[in-house]
This record gives sequence, structure tokens and C-alpha cells, in this order.
Amino acid sequence: MIKTKDLKKFYRTDEVETTALNNINLEVKEGEYVAIMGPSGCGKSTLLNVLGMIDKPSSGEYFFFDEEVSRYSERQRANLRKSNIGFVFQSFNLIDELTVFENVELPLLYLGYSSHERKERVNEVLENMEIIARKNHFPQQLSGGQQQRVAVARAIVARPKLILADEPTGNLDSAHGDEVMRLIDELHESGTTIVMVTHSPAYAEYSQRIIHLFDGHVVSENIQQEFKI
Repeated sequence: MIKTKDLKKFYRTDEVETTALNNINLEVKEGEYVAIMGPSGCGKSTLLNVLGMIDKPSSGEYFFFDEEVSRYSERQRANLRKSNIGFVFQSFNLIDELTVFENVELPLLYLGYSSHERKERVNEVLENMEIIARKNHFPQQLSGGQQQRVAVARAIVARPKLILADEPTGNLDSAHGDEVMRLIDELHESGTTIVMVTHSPAYAEYSQRIIHLFDGHVVSENIQQEFKI
């Protein structure tokens, strides 16, 4: 599904150039569950943004389903992203002015689903996330754990092939964090490819493979479970 070759990302100001990613070579197979770990500032979130086509690399190649996408325009990346990738963020990124239903419905609006299809899909995923009773509530009326359930629902409502999760438990207590990890694990069990950034060794254990970053480099990989195609 994902393959990178000598991927680099650097940021320039008038006085300095900062390298965030340096010669990243990695592969993620369809259906795999990969955790990315490393100290703060090592490039984890930058890598996730590049893999999710939110950002583009400075050099190197990025293949998504054998399609070289590193030089795509923002519009091309957005079109590919919205139909293939779901995002779960540490800060939830819900829109306060929209209800739970409306937040989850957003990806389907962008994809042009009919009103009937949107209603059916959103209700189904909210039911599965056990948050249907809150569908007319606003994010501020929910607990942190409930907000992250809504964020996961929004990420999966369009049935993406890939979920990118950036510290999905970072703002949650341990009980709600465990709950979100179980939800992500269930998504993987249903066939969704997961790439997750985490600081937690315990939560990284849910994955099949752990990639360790340091100063923008991949420094090691640990296989947790054999991946079977």
C-alpha cells in the first residue's frame, strides 16, 4: 500500500534549514498495523502528514498503491486522500459548532454522497461506536473519551483503506485511552490498514510492527507479530 524511497522533508527560513525527515525508506502492506515511536521532535507527525498527503516531501519518492504521488498538486493529493485515508488526531479536531452527527457526516459531504446515504452511514457508524445516543449533542457536551469516539467515527465513516492516527490517546486518561485502542484494534481486525504514532510502549504493543524514529531517521524496526497476506 505504502512505499517510500529516500524520503526527505526540510523546512527553510532565511537563516536556517531544519531537516525533519532524512532518507526515510519504509513499506506498509495493505491490512498491516504499524506503530511509529520516537522522542518528541524526531519527525513522527511530519512523517504521518506526508504519508497522509497533507504535506509533500522535499525530495524522494512516495508510492501509494503503486502510484508515485510525491509531486502531486494539493488538489490531486486532496482527491486521493479523501477517498482513501481517514485521520484520527490527538486533539480530536471536531468542529464545535456542529453536532456529533454533522461532524461525522462531513467526509461524506465532501465525497458527494446523497442525503439518504449519509444518514444511513452516519447512524450505522455511530451505532457501532456506541455513541448514537449523543448524535445531536455538540462536542463541548461530551467527555474526552466520547469526543475521540466521534473522531474515530468520522475517520471511518467513508470506509477508508488506511487510518492514520497521531497520538490518538494523548489527551485521554488511561481508561478512555484503552477504550480507543480497542476501537482501533477492531478496525484493524476488520481489514483496515493502521499507521499510528504513539509515545506509549504499551499501546505500541497492539501493532504488528514498531518503527523507531530518531532525528528524522528510521533507526530500528521490531516485528511484534508475523503479517500474513
